[in-house]
This record gives sequence, structure tokens and C-alpha cells, in this order.
Amino acid sequence: MKKIIALSAVLVMGALGMACGEAANTVTNKAANAANTAANTAANTMANAANTAANTMANAANSAANTMANAANHAANTAANTAANANHK
Repeated sequence: MKKIIALSAVLVMGALGMACGEAANTVTNKAANAANTAANTAANTMANAANTAANTMANAANSAANTMANAANHAANTAANTAANANHK
């Protein structure tokens, strides 16, 4: 009888250990998944912010280049018109 009680106690403790171990693994996996989700969200947010900043800078550079090109074209056209008008007299 003592052996049966001892064996039953061992089996109960083993089952309890497996049940608790499974619960701990589930909690650990949920925590790891939450941490991964948070890390991915943070990484994506930072990447999007960097992309937005890069696009803003590229747009500003393009605008400046266009402004300079337009000014140069205007100056060249003005000089050409002035020369043409001087020769016309």
C-alpha cells in the first residue's frame, strides 16, 4: 500500500510538473511574441520615419535644383534676348 501511495504521489507530482511546465512555456511564448511584436513595430516606425525624412530631404534638394535651373535658364534667356534686341536696332 505504501508503494501505491508513493507511486501515485510521484505520478501526481509528475503530472503537475508537466502541467505547470506547459503553462510556463505558454506564458513564455506569449511574452516572447509580444516582445517581438513590439520590436517589429518599433523598427517599422523608425524605418518609416527615416524614409519620410529622406523623402523630405530629396524633395527639398529637387526643389532647390529646379529653382536654380529655372534661374539659370531665365538669365540665359534674358541675355539672349538682350543681345538679339541690341542687334535688332
